[in-house]
Amino acid sequence: MSAPRPDSSMPADPPPLPSEPDVAIIGAGAAGIGAARALLARGLTVAVLEARSWVGGRAVTVDLRGHPVDLGAHWLHAGPINPLVALALARGEPLRRAPQASHLVVGRRMATAAEADALGRAFDRADRTLTGHAGDPRDGPAAANLPLLGRWREPVTTVHGLVCGRPLTQVSARDFPSLEYADNHFIRGGYGAYVARLARGLPIRLQAPVTRIDWSGRGVRIEGPFGALRARAAIVTAPVSVLQAGAIRFDPALPDPTGAAIHGFLPGTYEHVVLHWPGAPFQGADRIASFAGGPAKPAGMLTRIDGTPFHYFELDQPMRDRLGDRGPDAARRLARAVLAERFGPRAIRDLAIPGVSAWREDPWSRNSWAVVPPGGFPVRDDLKHAVADRLWFAGEALSREQWGTVGGAWAEGERAAGEIADGLGASRAA
Repeated sequence: MSAPRPDSSMPADPPPLPSEPDVAIIGAGAAGIGAARALLARGLTVAVLEARSWVGGRAVTVDLRGHPVDLGAHWLHAGPINPLVALALARGEPLRRAPQASHLVVGRRMATAAEADALGRAFDRADRTLTGHAGDPRDGPAAANLPLLGRWREPVTTVHGLVCGRPLTQVSARDFPSLEYADNHFIRGGYGAYVARLARGLPIRLQAPVTRIDWSGRGVRIEGPFGALRARAAIVTAPVSVLQAGAIRFDPALPDPTGAAIHGFLPGTYEHVVLHWPGAPFQGADRIASFAGGPAKPAGMLTRIDGTPFHYFELDQPMRDRLGDRGPDAARRLARAVLAERFGPRAIRDLAIPGVSAWREDPWSRNSWAVVPPGGFPVRDDLKHAVADRLWFAGEALSREQWGTVGGAWAEGERAAGEIADGLGASRAA
């Protein structure tokens, strides 16, 4: 990431790792933190090993110009089913509901009210149609189920491609409806900072990448530059792209169904170019901006974040692919060029770009999240099956209802923790 590294929000003296914990947890993102809290609540011992120098994974808050800004996850999606919304409410965390109002830019001007209403109706029609095909026995590309939307087809498909991580031609039609985005929230001070607060008091070792997991005998042996650690079971929360790259070696090799599930996902792209733009032509805090018409096709923006001059210029996969491997400065130049084309060079005279996310290049993420391609609908559920009753997987990729979200990762961490606790508790009773 091309921005200051985050404060991990970890205490100076976290609890020491037990020498032989009940459960080793690989990764201190939302899934790992949620799993650790759930296991400790069930009376089991845990050791959390995190490759990065901070907790939270792809939910990370940094300080930019004296303001906390999320470089990764920012939305608390699907409030009624998101466990982190319920937990925040119980803890008295500073939640605020995401506004329903949004902006629409048509060509080089702000849209009329009639145009904005027409785009809203197009989104509603597309969502109803796509959701209506969820029960189709055959799993094809989501794009094949789009209705005729006229002039609004391009902005609708662009936005859906952004939030799905890939163009709809590459997204499972059966998996699409599980993306539940109703009743969204933000949290003051940043989502990453909130997740990091939830890690306080947990036995976590940072900068401890796991390179090998031996599950050949009883329990598991976890190895890395830190040495070795034995546990009765393990939860692997590393992103599937990291597992696909072979960053963690499993001995013996994982069973064919598990390996096939891991390799059944595609990498998804959703990157932030963080703008500091006091003179931006947008009013109202935390509003989405969509774009229609014009030669440049930005995927969208989130404007006036927390009521500040900060905005996100979003990069979807096609736009990110245009940049190739040219680095964050190329993303800055692209954002400037698009905004100048849309609003004129004079409008961006006070524009600064203090941060750019780069999850695709980050070795411990390698993408923004995991995408199920056409025909791959079962892979999320397939990866939930434990291996030899001592090796579990968890993370956003496994969530059917909240995939691609921190809340989904947390819920999957809790699921895996519950299954392990039930199994280890039964074995102790025996």
